[in-house]
Amino acid sequence: MEILKNNEFVNFIWKNAEILRGPYAKEEYRDVILPLTVLRRFDCLLEPSKEKVLEKAKVVKHDAILNKITGYDFNNTSQYDFPTLLKDPDNVADNLRNYIQGFSSNVRIIFERFDLEDEIKKLDEYNLLYSVIQMFASIDLRVSTVSNLQMGYIFEELIRRFSENAEAGDHYTPREVIKLMVNLILNEDQSDLMQEGKIVQVGDFACGTGGMLSEATEFITELNPDAQVEVFGQEINPKSYAIACADLLIKGQNAGHIAFGNSLTKSDGHKELNVRYALMNPPFGVDWKHYGKDIKEEHEEKGFDARYGAGLPRTSDGSLLFLQHMVSKMKQDEKGSRMAIVFNGSPLFTGDAGSGESEVRRWIIENDLLEGIVALPDQLFYNTSISTYIWILSNRKNANLAQGAVRKGKIQLLDATNSYVKMRKSLGNKRNEITEEQIAEISRLYGEFKENDRSKIFDLQDFGYSKITVERPLKLNFMITPDRIQNLYNESAFAKLYNQDEIDKLNQKEKKKTVDIKKIEKYYEGLILQNQIISILKENVSEDLFQNREAFLKKLKALFKGIPEVKAGLWKAIYMGLSERDESAYTCLDKKGNPEPDPTLRDTENVPLKENIQDYFEREVFPHVPDAWIDQSKTKIGYDIPLTRYFYKYVALESSEVLKQHVIALEDEVQELLMKVLV
Repeated sequence: MEILKNNEFVNFIWKNAEILRGPYAKEEYRDVILPLTVLRRFDCLLEPSKEKVLEKAKVVKHDAILNKITGYDFNNTSQYDFPTLLKDPDNVADNLRNYIQGFSSNVRIIFERFDLEDEIKKLDEYNLLYSVIQMFASIDLRVSTVSNLQMGYIFEELIRRFSENAEAGDHYTPREVIKLMVNLILNEDQSDLMQEGKIVQVGDFACGTGGMLSEATEFITELNPDAQVEVFGQEINPKSYAIACADLLIKGQNAGHIAFGNSLTKSDGHKELNVRYALMNPPFGVDWKHYGKDIKEEHEEKGFDARYGAGLPRTSDGSLLFLQHMVSKMKQDEKGSRMAIVFNGSPLFTGDAGSGESEVRRWIIENDLLEGIVALPDQLFYNTSISTYIWILSNRKNANLAQGAVRKGKIQLLDATNSYVKMRKSLGNKRNEITEEQIAEISRLYGEFKENDRSKIFDLQDFGYSKITVERPLKLNFMITPDRIQNLYNESAFAKLYNQDEIDKLNQKEKKKTVDIKKIEKYYEGLILQNQIISILKENVSEDLFQNREAFLKKLKALFKGIPEVKAGLWKAIYMGLSERDESAYTCLDKKGNPEPDPTLRDTENVPLKENIQDYFEREVFPHVPDAWIDQSKTKIGYDIPLTRYFYKYVALESSEVLKQHVIALEDEVQELLMKVLV
């Protein structure tokens, strides 16, 4: 009966929202309906204490005193309410503004974030405002008719309906994904959550409209109706923030726990907060370049004493910043924390060894914080069709077999990519959904922590590798020939001695500074030096081929002994310009007599952490290039999680004869169609 009642309210509001058609596109209805639903609910809640508040407000306007009269965390000192607004049709816009301004500041800020003033202007301009107020005034949202729990369901259902389109879906996670995430982090703790007097903190620091916080609260209170659930969130989108705050106020919870702003910067609204549970679905591939100053300063100046000590990802994708931010909110007591976050595929593997992304993965894995990853079906979200993944994190993995599955030192990967049903009607990019039964099945498979076709269990080191640099010796021959002399202009140190384009730019200046004149003079000196070098080489053109660099350098030094300007960098440019790679030549040695590496032959190999590097090298590299060696100074540790590789199933191609029959059948079909057209 309660569900039917809730749906009746929702359907009534949904149906009457059509009054907005014309001035508003369908996806814009929520800009009016959601804030006015909140306003009407508050109006009904304050109705019994209206006269007492107005009387008291003549003497004192202190919120704490007035809130005590209302019995809520807010009040209104305006003479208006919905019934009185209807008594003055000609001034409904101004009176509505007066009514909204009469609320306590914690409610006014919600309507400001909703941009309700803009909607009032627009509705008034199109002569719709009175009709809309009249429609809402007809809805009885008194607490005696609609409990806080019911009102929460009604508001969440309105949010869901208005969010299920491509535009609004940017800030909305499908409910079945949220349910699965909640199951994954809370299922194992059910006995603990059912304890008497339980107080639980849940956070979402990219909370959108607050759906994850609502779902987690519902899960916990269904298990334990007496549990006190404290939710905390932060949101950067003003309207999503307003909806999240309104949702909490409607349910009688503390909207002050929702902070506004960018949680990744100094605007973190919960700096000292640690929560038992957290869920997040940060935006995929968000560019953090334009607010990166705070983040880079925190990383460089505070390191692991703050949030971003592990590393910074490339500025084009801040996903792993959200991960580090979330981990910073973990409790460090015996019970620790469990958290879940949704990512696209990029955080699994983007970034080579030593990169910011790889270093974050390394930190998460080596500190045994990553408990598991669940691969979801594609086409689940409203605004993207790409594949997504739930990462489950914990700083209290079980190490005692008597207490359940031993997850310490292990990571579980679960393939749920086929756990979906096709929707009868797509919503934006969302064409698939996960059923209640499939949510239960995925949760069971994850909780069982067993190896099977869909669940794989790994050691931490299985995802790590050493990236080794394989060098091969530099072998060159040398000749002084016209072609090789011309090659000198391709060597940077030689070419930059003279730059005509730069001279022309400097000469175009009306007033040349002393430094400009000196630059021009230096370029002309460089031209003289270039000509000198070329002239000497042309005078010494020879068919003599040198396969030993030391022997050739002796000859070259004799040629240029009268030109002191030929120094280290320029000297190298000259002999490299006169060289060619030659496998039959002697190896070039450095000053210590060690072989010099050839940069063009340099290669890298990724060696699994569980394997001995030297054993790998002797087996995989040495037989093919026996003169190679490992440059130990360049070895880096990397981590990636190639999840799809572990669940790949080879499907054999059909035989050529079967394929041939398919082609013949298609040709016959085409021929039949052509005959029908021609006839």
